[in-house]
Amino acid sequence: MHLFFQDKWEVEGLQTVGILLVVCSSLKLMHFLGLIDLSVADSVEDDFELSTVCHRPESMDKLQEQTKFTKKELQVLYRGFKNECPSGVVNEENFKTIYSQFFPQGDSSMYAHFLFEAFDTNKNGSVSFEDFVFGLSIILRGTVNDRLNWAFNLYDLNKDGCITKEEMLDIMKSIYDMMGKYTYPSMQDDAPREHVENFFQKMDQNKDGVVTIDEFIDSCKKDENIMQSMQLFDNVI
Repeated sequence: MHLFFQDKWEVEGLQTVGILLVVCSSLKLMHFLGLIDLSVADSVEDDFELSTVCHRPESMDKLQEQTKFTKKELQVLYRGFKNECPSGVVNEENFKTIYSQFFPQGDSSMYAHFLFEAFDTNKNGSVSFEDFVFGLSIILRGTVNDRLNWAFNLYDLNKDGCITKEEMLDIMKSIYDMMGKYTYPSMQDDAPREHVENFFQKMDQNKDGVVTIDEFIDSCKKDENIMQSMQLFDNVI
């Protein structure tokens, strides 16, 4: 995995790695929560309905209607989520703790913060089971446009509808920190800024200093490497 990321980092640019990290971290999160093993789902439905937690999720049938997961997949996701988050919600610090297990060689706290913000759609400082499955449904089962919209929202830190160089630099630095600077000794301290310039040269089509959602989606769709990375979502479960 490290060699794969290293080749992508050095050859294709950090914008592709950023999307790959959304893919792979989502897959790791699903594995961590037990979605890979569907055999444990049979006894979960009663657990889902009868568990006493601070936050009670919506009914299974309603969540199935609102997402692209099957009932069995939702049952397994809930089992894993409840095991890690008995209260029914996860706050940012707990999210960072869980996420740090995925990238022990670096500091994932800032990238985990950005990812938490993307899942916390209600902006109430916590991610419920509903928030979690709604996000995963888009990432894993959404259309290409759905997935790219979600990634754009992750990078648009102040949610004003465009990505600035300052926002992208914060994202790039967080990815660099998460992967661990000693994993890539050839990279210099100014490498994240260089990647930002490359990102804007590719994405900022009208050269106005910001990247809009339309520019982002159009540029990503024209990038073969990004489109290939999006295919890692397909047939996950």
